[in-house]
Amino acid sequence: MSSFKKYILNPETLMYEIKEVSAKSRVLKWFSVLAAGAGLGFLYFWLFTSVLGLELPKTALLKMQNAKWSSKIDLMNRKLDKYDAVLSSLEMRDDDIYRLVFGMNEIPSAVRNAGFGGVNRYAYLDVLDNNSQLKKTTVRLDILTKKTYVQSKSFDEVMTMARKAGDMASCIPAIPPINPDHRLYRLSSGFGFRSDPFTGRVKMHTGQDFACHTGNPVYATGDGVVEKVSYDFFGYGNSVLIDHGFGYETRYAHMKLINVSDGMKIKRGDCIGETGNSGRSTGPHLHYEVIYRGHCVNPVNYFDLSMSDKEYSLMVKKRENESEAILTRPSRRMRR
Repeated sequence: MSSFKKYILNPETLMYEIKEVSAKSRVLKWFSVLAAGAGLGFLYFWLFTSVLGLELPKTALLKMQNAKWSSKIDLMNRKLDKYDAVLSSLEMRDDDIYRLVFGMNEIPSAVRNAGFGGVNRYAYLDVLDNNSQLKKTTVRLDILTKKTYVQSKSFDEVMTMARKAGDMASCIPAIPPINPDHRLYRLSSGFGFRSDPFTGRVKMHTGQDFACHTGNPVYATGDGVVEKVSYDFFGYGNSVLIDHGFGYETRYAHMKLINVSDGMKIKRGDCIGETGNSGRSTGPHLHYEVIYRGHCVNPVNYFDLSMSDKEYSLMVKKRENESEAILTRPSRRMRR
């Protein structure tokens, strides 16, 4: 191993003298310096962390940045709390007011709170703990975004229905199903619990009965589409179910004659058949039901029997004239 020359000043002769230093001793010297430096560094960290209880500068910086981001996430969660409360209020008003007014069904909670299917949307956050604040906030933000989208689509549906609100007045069943001339009928069994005429047991009666002679004309109480025409030996007998939209349906039962068929569009005042005694009936009468959003309601709340028979007849006559005008109107091809 080659030696290393080193010049040293001799204080007596004031001359520089050459002193050879072996490479081995030089390596040992540098190694000793490095070891001493490492030892001092370890001593510094031990005193800084264990004795003084302080954190390393880098650790302190990372903790400061983490606290900063945690504060931002906390602020975001507080804002999300407010947004969630506002959205919940909108959802409640939507179901209990807006959709109810137009006879629309409520949006099921399973749809409003539905998650995201398919692939794992949060795979990139799997490195974090399940209780991680960042992961929880990310998932919550996505759910709130989904609920907002569902609510937005609901408002679009309500707006579309509101534009048709002008048709609502003519669709709601608002007149008696027969001419209100008191000489032609009498009100028999009303809506509610009653003693069944066949069994004597107390049973719910879901409509209003108009006792009258067989062959009395029956009229549609609102615009709509014939949903179903049934000819049964028992139960309702010969009956017509009309869908008026906006959540309303009406049923006309125990009829003798039916003038309409499934899918036919009708208007208020159209004659749909004649009263009879078909099905499970003890005498000639018309059983009339009003169904709102799938539940039978009291029909008396939807028609006014104080309406004069003259006014009713004029309405029916006007509707007959309109129907005849449509039937006799020449087609475009004929007019050419």
